Amino acid sequence: MFTLAQETADDWWEVEALFDLAFAPGRTALSSYRLREDVAPVAPLCRVARDENGTIGGAIRYWPVRVGDHDALLLGPVAVHPIAQGEGLGAALIRDTVARAEEQGFARVLLVGDAPYYARFGFQRLEGVEMPPPTNPDRVLGLELVPGAWAGVTGPVTRAA
Repeated sequence: MFTLAQETADDWWEVEALFDLAFAPGRTALSSYRLREDVAPVAPLCRVARDENGTIGGAIRYWPVRVGDHDALLLGPVAVHPIAQGEGLGAALIRDTVARAEEQGFARVLLVGDAPYYARFGFQRLEGVEMPPPTNPDRVLGLELVPGAWAGVTGPVTRAA
């Protein structure tokens, strides 16, 4: 049994350790991390899942970015501890935070990931949205929180000011 809660400053290192465990070495060298440098995450959307012992079993973060002249949320990373995988925890974190982002008035979400996995949450491949290289364009996905929010939105993805 996991309980979802907002990530706090005290959670930072435990969440980073989970990300280190869940992803390959050198994860911070990925192009998406260049978009996060010197930019604060969107705190209300950074969530953790803790078990009954208080151990973090999953975490998700969001970051503000720009796509051309438009604001967007960059989802990621999202990770689940290996002992909790297959229990729907990642899906719960995504559904929870997407609903929160919609409630808070955000229009669009962007991520780099596997289309077959993220399609069940409504994410679709984006045409004309250019993540920094080396990003496979087939993995650039978006979700509209407001109908039509991705219509006509193209261009390079850059850090939020």
